Amino acid sequence: MADVHPDHAQLQSDRIYLGWQYLLLHPDPGPPPKRPSPAEEAPAAGDGPDPELLRRERLQEDMLNRPVRFVRMFMLALTALLLVVAVAGYLDWSFALLGIAAAGGVAAICAYAILQGDRAVKYRVSEQQARADRQRQERDRELFRAQEEHAQRYREWQEVKERHDRQLNWYAVAVPDEIDRVDVAGGTLPGWSALITLLGATRLYSGGHLTVLDLSEGAIAKDLIELARKGGDDPLVWVLPVDLPRLDLGATLKPEAFADVLAHVVSVSEEHRTTRDLSFDNAILERVLEVLGENATISQVTAALRALAQVGDPRDDLRFGLITASQLERIGTLFGRGVSDRVVIERAWALESQLRKLETLGTQAVRLPPARLRVVSMDRQAGVFGNRVLGTYVATALTHILRQSPASDRPWYHTIIVAGADKLRGDVLDRLMDACETSRTGLVLTYRSLTPTVRERLGRGHAAVAFMRLGNAEDARVASEHVGTEHRLELAQLTETISDSLPRLDGGYTSTIDQLDDGGQERAESHADLAEDITESTEWGRTADKISETERVLQRSREFLVEPHQLQQLPTTSVIVTDATAQGRRVRLADANPAILTFPKTTLGELEDVRDAVLGAGHQENGDGEPPPNLGPPPPRLDWRKDRQ
Repeated sequence: MADVHPDHAQLQSDRIYLGWQYLLLHPDPGPPPKRPSPAEEAPAAGDGPDPELLRRERLQEDMLNRPVRFVRMFMLALTALLLVVAVAGYLDWSFALLGIAAAGGVAAICAYAILQGDRAVKYRVSEQQARADRQRQERDRELFRAQEEHAQRYREWQEVKERHDRQLNWYAVAVPDEIDRVDVAGGTLPGWSALITLLGATRLYSGGHLTVLDLSEGAIAKDLIELARKGGDDPLVWVLPVDLPRLDLGATLKPEAFADVLAHVVSVSEEHRTTRDLSFDNAILERVLEVLGENATISQVTAALRALAQVGDPRDDLRFGLITASQLERIGTLFGRGVSDRVVIERAWALESQLRKLETLGTQAVRLPPARLRVVSMDRQAGVFGNRVLGTYVATALTHILRQSPASDRPWYHTIIVAGADKLRGDVLDRLMDACETSRTGLVLTYRSLTPTVRERLGRGHAAVAFMRLGNAEDARVASEHVGTEHRLELAQLTETISDSLPRLDGGYTSTIDQLDDGGQERAESHADLAEDITESTEWGRTADKISETERVLQRSREFLVEPHQLQQLPTTSVIVTDATAQGRRVRLADANPAILTFPKTTLGELEDVRDAVLGAGHQENGDGEPPPNLGPPPPRLDWRKDRQ
């Protein structure tokens, strides 16, 4: 049977890879069949009688003939005595001859009986020998048949064993790019790091662009950055608020859009604010921006809001050039002098107090080189509230940029990942989802917990949902109900093994924007092998590299039902992926560890595609419906420089 190399075992740009599914299509056949061993054989014909058998028969015959031999000896002795007595003259010869004849006859009869017994012994030995020969020949025939059957069973076992040993163990778990969004619920920072590294690396290799908004404060894209740099790219990394002066995001927005962005930023601390409240803030900011004109900076906006709220001395802002005298005069006449002034003053004061965290935005913007990977992160040393303000600004500004962009003809060509999206308001998420769907931009949202805001939006629209470890019991219950407790999933032992020795996310991001002032970054050497780069430049690859080849391939697995307590004990890199297909909703368990790509029994083809290709080839080549060995190729060498258009 020919080897089958599935055509689907290549990275496809129309697939969003979320992990690897462990499955053995061909179970382990166990030990080889035992070879039949010949029994202890009797001597072959022509070698003479068996000495042991002959000895036993003679011994038995001797015991039976012992009285006869005694009688014969007695008669011979009597014959000799009669002869001596007759010769000596003590007995008449007539009587002596009669006695000698009688005793000799008895002795002769005894001798004949002994001779017949010897003949019987030889006959019985020969009969037993012949029977033993017949039995030996029958055993030889049975042994020959058994050895032929064993040879056939061994060939069959060898084929099954070869099929088992050479089969693929890990199949890609992906969703089609027709999916608008991937919602990731639950998980830990190392688990997110694995998922984002895998998803980001495959998107970058496919020629796409990636933007990561990391609100987790856990540097989860650190491995992805190193991997991209190893592949020859120069990622751009902003660490806010330190890099806020060099962040020009939103600089090209029109005043109306800019006012909308700032209004949503202000609402970050007011979760229960209504659309009416947002509209009121938006109206104030729009009027302020009309006074300031286009290209107004955040510092100018906050200066105008201070003047509107009557906070501080406006002459200071005049002296620093933040506003002009004419602008100050117009600001004083924006609203009437009635009772409603107090409402405007209070809102202006609230707007100024929160927007001042963005005052340095874009004040030292630099010319940025093109980059296919951009990461905007929050410094864990900064304040929690300040980071929420910054995160909301970046998310809202991205939303407006996407709304102004034409729809791409390649879905997921540009992918946005928001890690820790549960820190954003629901309306901010809604607008971002709509903008990504309209512009056909891929969107991945990760949530640490299933808050009411998250539950309302989880899987909404044409989205795939992925569940990782859920520590909270209520979150685990909601997730199990979403997936369905009737599903039985198979978990590889390797997934649990690596989860016990996960790399720690030490340190944080290193800004690359500062280095641009010194003439740009030194370009990394370009590599052509993604699997090799994963091993060399990621903690995942280095951790998996310590696992022996046997442990990677020869693994055990266990099954479990999707129940709340099982979801709370999922290994760190395990992902339960659910998505809708024409045949119904699929539920698959994957391992998001990117290092699995480097294993020899991993394929980039999905399980259904590989199985269909193998079975189809088996029907065509064998004609008997028996599938040939599942011999998928090793992971291809992935060239980062390929398909950059």
